Amino acid sequence: MAAGSGPEAPARWFNATVAGAGITSALGDFCYETTTVMLPGFLAALGLPPGALGTIEGLADAVASFTRMGAGHAADKLGHRKALVVLGYAMTPLGQALIALAAGWPLILLGRLVSWFGKGLRGPLRDAIVIQAVQPHTKGRAFGFHRAADTVGAVLGPLLGVALLGWAQRLHWHGATGPFRLVLWLSIIPGLLAVLAFVLLVRDPRHSPNPQASFLGSLRALPPRFRRYLGAVGLFGAGDFSASLLILAATTLLEPSLGMLRAAQVAGLLYVWRNVVQVLASYPIGWLADRLGHLRMLRAGYALGAATALLAALAFALHAHGMALLGLLFLLSGLYVAVEEALEPTVSAEMLRADGLLTGYAALGTVNGVARLVSSSLVGLIWTAVSPVLAFALAALLMSGGTAALFGGGLRQREA
Repeated sequence: MAAGSGPEAPARWFNATVAGAGITSALGDFCYETTTVMLPGFLAALGLPPGALGTIEGLADAVASFTRMGAGHAADKLGHRKALVVLGYAMTPLGQALIALAAGWPLILLGRLVSWFGKGLRGPLRDAIVIQAVQPHTKGRAFGFHRAADTVGAVLGPLLGVALLGWAQRLHWHGATGPFRLVLWLSIIPGLLAVLAFVLLVRDPRHSPNPQASFLGSLRALPPRFRRYLGAVGLFGAGDFSASLLILAATTLLEPSLGMLRAAQVAGLLYVWRNVVQVLASYPIGWLADRLGHLRMLRAGYALGAATALLAALAFALHAHGMALLGLLFLLSGLYVAVEEALEPTVSAEMLRADGLLTGYAALGTVNGVARLVSSSLVGLIWTAVSPVLAFALAALLMSGGTAALFGGGLRQREA
């Protein structure tokens, strides 16, 4: 039996838990997505190369991925999912403070690792709470709404961050990093509000500790079909580079004509545009997937991801810096990420039993994180050592392979 709601799940998909988780995620994204849009410019102001950014983001994703697996197992044993989610959200503003204090890459790396440890801790547990708060036939809509709310913060945070950066640069600073630091400090406020929102709004009555739970036994119990699915997700994820590298790509292409600070602001606005697309697309994608099939829609989203990476490679090959091309690049990015984030968990839920949901979600997060460690590090290092054209072309090739793997015969069975 596929994982889904229990008998106490409300008949309506839009309930207090779904709404509360969405508000919390919006505030959390407001906090750390401001760092995502500030970080490339901040590193450039510190004189650090693209390889440093790729390595920092890749290591942060790896920490998040391994934390996801540990979080799922800990929650199975202890039965306290909500407390762990609250702790995860509290670590984001702590990481922001460390980055704001940084004078070089070590403290930036530490801050990013702290934030992403918290992200990994809360992710699979929060998703399990949401998926068990709705009926199975509405999970696409519930996750579509949650991802849309999540991305509202990813729109407002960078948008306000870019505006504050423009204001801050008119103040008197002794160095180029001053405006970036001010924005990073201010972004801590919504991170603290996210912690408060989850405590007050989200209910998770499922406290069923299983102290005998075996980590390796839980992994061995995952269905073969789900394992094949994880292989496809991992191959795609090996090319699914961090959004920070996409922002850096736009900054690099625009800098010759606009200058570094102005290019960073415009790249930040392009990232806001990407997130607006994701907000607008997430719920319709979930609604459509509930009707056409979640796996079928995920395949289309993966194909769009490969096209996005290929377009990034072409932009560097052609030395293109026109806003139309860059706008299209960030539009495609927003669309494929909306599909990926809304439907990877729902496809997983169709392949898992209820008693394996946390382990399955933790495994999904771990595979994604390890793959993105490879992707972000590889793209950043090849960009620095060879060229951005080769870096993004390789990403497109890996994402195409993941897309093709989703058409495997073992995954087509029982397809909606």
